[in-house]
Amino acid sequence: MSLTEIAAELLTLNTVCMRGVVIFPGVSATFEIGRKASVNAVREAVNEDGLIFLLCQKDASEMEPREKDLHTVGTIARVTHFTKLSNGNYQVVVDGLFRGIAERVAVFGDRYVSTVSVFNPENTIIHPDEETDAIHEVMSAFTGYLKYIAKPVPAVLERIKEMDSADELGDFLANEFLVKSEDRQEALSTVDPLTRLTVIADIFSRETDLLDTENEIQQKVRVRLQKAQKDMYLREQLNVIKQELGMGYDDDDDGDEYYEKITAANLPDEVRTKLYEENVKLGKMPFGTAEGTVIRNYIETVLELPWNEMSKDRTDVRTAEKILNEDHDGLDKVKERILEYMAVRQLSPELNGQILCLVGPPGVCKTSIGKSRAGATNRKYVRISLGGVRDEAEIRGHRKTYIGSMPGRIINGLKLAGTRNPVMLLDEVDKLTRDAHGDPTSALLEVLDSEQNRTFRDHFIELPFDLSECMFITTANTTDTIPQPLLDRMEVIYMDSYSFEEKMSIAKNHLIRRQLKKHGLSGRTVRFSDDGIAMIIQRYTKESGVRNLEREIASVCRKIAKLFVSDGIKSYRVDENAVRDLLGPEKFLPDLIYDKDEVGVVNGLAWTSLGGEMLRVECVTMPGNGKLELTGHLGDVMKESARAAVSYIRKHCDELGVNKDFHKELDIHIHVPEGAIPKDGPSAGVTITTALVSELTGRTVKQSVAMTGEITLTGRVLPIGGLKEKCMAAKKAGITTVVIPNDNLKDTVKFAQELKEGLEFKPVSEVSEVLKIALNER
Repeated sequence: MSLTEIAAELLTLNTVCMRGVVIFPGVSATFEIGRKASVNAVREAVNEDGLIFLLCQKDASEMEPREKDLHTVGTIARVTHFTKLSNGNYQVVVDGLFRGIAERVAVFGDRYVSTVSVFNPENTIIHPDEETDAIHEVMSAFTGYLKYIAKPVPAVLERIKEMDSADELGDFLANEFLVKSEDRQEALSTVDPLTRLTVIADIFSRETDLLDTENEIQQKVRVRLQKAQKDMYLREQLNVIKQELGMGYDDDDDGDEYYEKITAANLPDEVRTKLYEENVKLGKMPFGTAEGTVIRNYIETVLELPWNEMSKDRTDVRTAEKILNEDHDGLDKVKERILEYMAVRQLSPELNGQILCLVGPPGVCKTSIGKSRAGATNRKYVRISLGGVRDEAEIRGHRKTYIGSMPGRIINGLKLAGTRNPVMLLDEVDKLTRDAHGDPTSALLEVLDSEQNRTFRDHFIELPFDLSECMFITTANTTDTIPQPLLDRMEVIYMDSYSFEEKMSIAKNHLIRRQLKKHGLSGRTVRFSDDGIAMIIQRYTKESGVRNLEREIASVCRKIAKLFVSDGIKSYRVDENAVRDLLGPEKFLPDLIYDKDEVGVVNGLAWTSLGGEMLRVECVTMPGNGKLELTGHLGDVMKESARAAVSYIRKHCDELGVNKDFHKELDIHIHVPEGAIPKDGPSAGVTITTALVSELTGRTVKQSVAMTGEITLTGRVLPIGGLKEKCMAAKKAGITTVVIPNDNLKDTVKFAQELKEGLEFKPVSEVSEVLKIALNER
């Protein structure tokens, strides 16, 4: 088929999908193919008339492209050579003939076949003047582009000068000088010769601007490097001249970089001497060396530390007490300790900084009280989170010889505070971990020892820093994971759960105001009633602190804000019914006592991370051989308490009126409801014993009585912890009498009057006393 016949027809051609390779008409090109469909297409073309349609893929990574994955404009070419290579691929040599526009591309058998309309440039009418202008424009852009690329061989340039056809020149320039496949495809897809020259000129201009910018940047970098090398050379010459003349360090050298700063700074003599020495080393260092950078960083860090800067303490105890009360409700033990410290400090200004450890459940304001203490004492406040820290260098810092070294968190905190007597809160000290990098709790031993921290040495600073003026406050949820040596260095203050009355006060005075302001509301348009607040506390939260309470109040405010905006409501009163409407069904139902006294069912009291809980213990017996069954997800200690109770009852069968052979004739099953929740601890000992005696004797248990206490085999009742939270749970459930160990009676003295009202405390020393109080007569 002749070229004239080809250009005049709508052809059906075997098609090769090209990946990143664009071939132009009038150009001979060589490429490799390996995909089966491409090989079959070329083989079929060779067997017919040698014509092939080369169509570029939009995405070169697509292995089996569909029609939408291919460009529409490609090149009709004739295959002149087709050879298999040693690597299994095929080499193809083609001559580009015409542009072709794919009308349809489909898979035919094992190859691609396209219906192609041929674009013949001879059919395009071009005005000579317009062609001349277009050629001039592209040659001007090409001349600028040549400045930044490798100069082509003279024969190529001569051939370009001889070309007077816009179509031929455009394809030749695009094939020889366009590198990116996207640019080449854009040139191929532009079928109009004059428009194609404009596109190519724009590409040349864009690449010229980019290369010009890169060249400018490289030139600036080259100038700076030359200047740095010159400075280094002159510095080395100056150092050699000084050494030859025997010149040492001159204290009056005004050219020294850090000398004036070191002299003017308020530093201890030891620190100043050290910095002078480091500055001398810096002056002898070649400019730009890594070691010089380390020394600069060291000098700047040491100069930023507050070696002698201190904030003036507030000594007015009444003002401090007012500030603490404004910030927090409750927390009487912590507030009292802070005010005691301020009073002693006023009488004895030389008193060292105190080290407190606040231990309590989440959400009881352990962290925020530290900030309030800083405000009450007029000191700077620094918070350091230690949760998950496992590297000793986080506390003591890295040695300055290491690349990227820096001071530890203690020194960084002092630098941020700007004084050496801030209130420094070490948060979550119980969550420190250890690994191969060391034990951070061991590093804290020196920090939190008032006798040793006068000369604390950070690995980076390498100079003693006095931490004795700092007020250290640490926080923890438990002391179980704190090493004993570290615990001994701190004064531990246990923070109790908030009572219902304290939560009400905190909600009214702090949480509601804060959330209303945060959500763009005001107390004039949104009013919370007491019953509404109580509803949120008792039915939608179950916690020791107030964190979830604030979240629920925030949820209420969000929903009210939506009503204001969408429904045009002007005011809203949050009462019980409104809380149900806004927050949905109640999340927690009250655990109330039974109306009727029952056999084998006793109200126990337990402490959890969420506060106090009423814990019922149920006991039943059935004929058997003395098997003891314990259910309810009980821990080992609780199971041991049950065995101790059985042994006690066997020992005192006559006194209790129990069959001596009960352990042979009866199976005993003790169950603690809510079996999905793990339960453990010794404080259920008296509860389990009472339930057993009730079941074995048939005597009912007073449901108005709750109890807590550990028992021994001899029947003694030992003290327990968490009594306040347990009594709060008892009062909430409707209990009127609480049986407690005699040794815990002293703890009730500190209970709030609101908690004591309606509760009668019965201290006991023996199990027999418990049974007299809790069991009804037959």
